[in-house]
Amino acid sequence: VQLQASGGGLVQAGGSLRLSCAASGLTFSSYRMGWFRQAPGKEREFVAIIARSGGSTYYADSVKGRFTGSRDNAKNTMYLQMNSLKPEDTAVYYCAADRHWGDSVAPGSMDYWGKGTLVTVSS
Repeated sequence: VQLQASGGGLVQAGGSLRLSCAASGLTFSSYRMGWFRQAPGKEREFVAIIARSGGSTYYADSVKGRFTGSRDNAKNTMYLQMNSLKPEDTAVYYCAADRHWGDSVAPGSMDYWGKGTLVTVSS
């Protein structure tokens, strides 16, 4: 299984970025997909979880209303549209896949992880 996140970069506060996560080696539509992030000196934290069908997405309170998660099962790809970015959103963003049928958003509940992509938001 390979998950490859991309789309990170440097953006000013208030700006936008769109992250992508390309998946291979798995039946993509059978996996719950998630975005997580880890800021320097902090633990990895949940950002968004997207249901297998893409019909629903659950967000962390800190990004609700600003970030939108989506997936295209035909392209084995997941996205995170990030708007109204804040300096506190600066982190390495990771995509992850979960084959189980639970509803945990803990990083430990995910089965596969990709390498992250760095998002830096300047003030």
